[in-house]
Amino acid sequence: MVSEMVQIMEDILSDQAVPRNIRAKIEETIVKVKENTATSLSEAIYLLDDISNDVNMPDHTRTDIWHLISLIEEAKEKKK
Repeated sequence: MVSEMVQIMEDILSDQAVPRNIRAKIEETIVKVKENTATSLSEAIYLLDDISNDVNMPDHTRTDIWHLISLIEEAKEKKK
């Protein structure tokens, strides 16, 4: 599951239509997801939720981010 999440985020990073500030937050999120602890996954959700409201984000990227949040929440539930 972690590898799937990282792959989605790497795809977002390679998309030149995504603004730099969003790509920077995605890079931070990758680190949090790779740590794969309940706390780091919560931090990853917070980072993604924060950027999901960015008006400059392409719609397809916003959809990917919502999907990522769902995957991370699922992984976090399994940690409990």
